[in-house]
Amino acid sequence: MEARFETFTTLVASIQRCIRKIKTEEMEEFSLRSSHVSCIFYLYKEGALTATELCERCDEDKASLSRALEFLEAEGYVLCREQVQKRYRSPLELTARGREAGRQIAEKIDCVLEAASEGVSEEERRVMYACLAQINRNLQSLCGTYAADTTEKGAE
Repeated sequence: MEARFETFTTLVASIQRCIRKIKTEEMEEFSLRSSHVSCIFYLYKEGALTATELCERCDEDKASLSRALEFLEAEGYVLCREQVQKRYRSPLELTARGREAGRQIAEKIDCVLEAASEGVSEEERRVMYACLAQINRNLQSLCGTYAADTTEKGAE
């Protein structure tokens, strides 16, 4: 069981480090950080989205996403055409500069995914994603249980 834990955590951490490194290296030409990549990518692929929708898709907390969007807006990648009462509910869209960056980012992502998937069949990939999704659901459930247990113990 211990070897399984070490293998799982080490592989997940290594994959995450590689993803961050690739994002950082590939985004240097745009003067963007890895945290900006997902925002531009999802806006490029899906069109106008609110900050709330981006938080869900990027799996970022509201504060981090807000800082990323502030930067992207200041640098001319993103704009907010209409202001709803609460800013995080206002639709955001890419500018011409943002669309061009989005196109290039999507191309780079496709190349990286192709290279990362080398030697993995379509069926193996399907099974891997299904397993990862199930592990994620299980861990999310455990985190919720753990948080509830911690809160209850803290209230005693």
